[in-house]
Amino acid sequence: MAVQYLTPDGMFQPVPYHHVSISTGTRHVHVAGQIARDPAGNPVAPGDLTAQVAHTLRNTARGLSGAGATFADVARLRFYVTGWTPDQYDTFMAGIDQVTEELAIPRPLPPLSVIGVDYLFEPDVLVELEAFALLD
Repeated sequence: MAVQYLTPDGMFQPVPYHHVSISTGTRHVHVAGQIARDPAGNPVAPGDLTAQVAHTLRNTARGLSGAGATFADVARLRFYVTGWTPDQYDTFMAGIDQVTEELAIPRPLPPLSVIGVDYLFEPDVLVELEAFALLD
């Protein structure tokens, strides 16, 4: 496996992700920011953060698969969320929980960041996801 996850003693807990990934590999996979759009570019679930998080993860899985990778190969995830406030945490995590089994997303999750932004691609886009994976 090209990616090993860990959370060293003394790092903030509990969090639903590992703090560190150690990666080796010769093929780097970068999946550009994925949003809640269907294959024709139509918006999916406007106004619904949970559903948009789930859909961005599905789109990210398609991108990873196209490169021969899965979420098990992911070294880092970076989410951008419009108007982020801490009270959205449960709604955000519900989107991840919806697709964890379906997409074989490891738990705890790979290292990730949730970054609040004013706006994204278009007004209906609530979340965007970038992924970085490594393959041998």
